[in-house]
Amino acid sequence: MEGKKAEESRIIMTEIVLPNDTNVFGNLMGGRLMYWMDIAAALAAQKHCNAPVVTASVDNISFENPIKLGNAVHIEAKVTRSFHTSMEVHMKVWGEDFTQQYKYKSNEAYYTFVALDPNRKPRPVPQLVTETEEEKKLFEGALRRRQLRLILGGKMKPDDAVELKALFFKD
Repeated sequence: MEGKKAEESRIIMTEIVLPNDTNVFGNLMGGRLMYWMDIAAALAAQKHCNAPVVTASVDNISFENPIKLGNAVHIEAKVTRSFHTSMEVHMKVWGEDFTQQYKYKSNEAYYTFVALDPNRKPRPVPQLVTETEEEKKLFEGALRRRQLRLILGGKMKPDDAVELKALFFKD
């Protein structure tokens, strides 16, 4: 299977914050944003593997700045690394106030997806080809993030997380 460039998976999704999307403070509800992020990330993963995907994990999402009623939400999603059947997708989220002509960062997150075959079983995905320095940096950190996810999900023992342990212990 031939590798695919990270840029080929890039998705930019834009939504507008309507009254039904907000809390009592007029801010976009976190759950609505996470829903939109899941869609954008799934589209990026599907572009990479040309197959249906399912969400396997969502990393910590910290909200830096609220997005207000009437503002636009821009979500940029791109595959940062592929493993055997799974892919990590990194997202950056911005809010934009059109009346004040101001764009601001809201948050970043990583989601993991698994590609499925027609029988809904995991299937192999293309390897990722990185080109830019940012893509290479995200690619390198993806293995450590994956090991952390597997430990937290009970699918890996901490002693087996070689890449992650290397951050804390020297031989």
